[in-house]
Amino acid sequence: MYDEKPTGDLTLRTMAMPADTNASGDIFGGWVLSQMDLAGGIAAGQRAEGRVVTIAVDKMKFIRPVHVGDVLCVYAEVIRVGNSSMEIKLESWALRHRYGHREKVTEAVFTMVAVDDGGKPRPVPKRD
Repeated sequence: MYDEKPTGDLTLRTMAMPADTNASGDIFGGWVLSQMDLAGGIAAGQRAEGRVVTIAVDKMKFIRPVHVGDVLCVYAEVIRVGNSSMEIKLESWALRHRYGHREKVTEAVFTMVAVDDGGKPRPVPKRD
């Protein structure tokens, strides 16, 4: 289990704080999802060379809870580029300093669309 390594580029790191907890004391899943959305937007925005919006979240999987004090690391990889849309594979890993290891806590595929200043879809620049 601990031999697994993250895939993609480390795109975002943040610490889970007490204000981010749910009623059970674990970090709220919506907070983790929002961090993944930020990381997906960063990766897609770099690839699209501009503004992007999230249009779908597919195969969202919550694997393990995140705890207060964990450092959440979100890894992103662009796995498909269409005309204006992109699929971004995202994995979140928790650095659990109190235990001295990291664990995958979530994974999903986000679909992002490149948009112009008016919010209309625009082509993603081609790469050689």
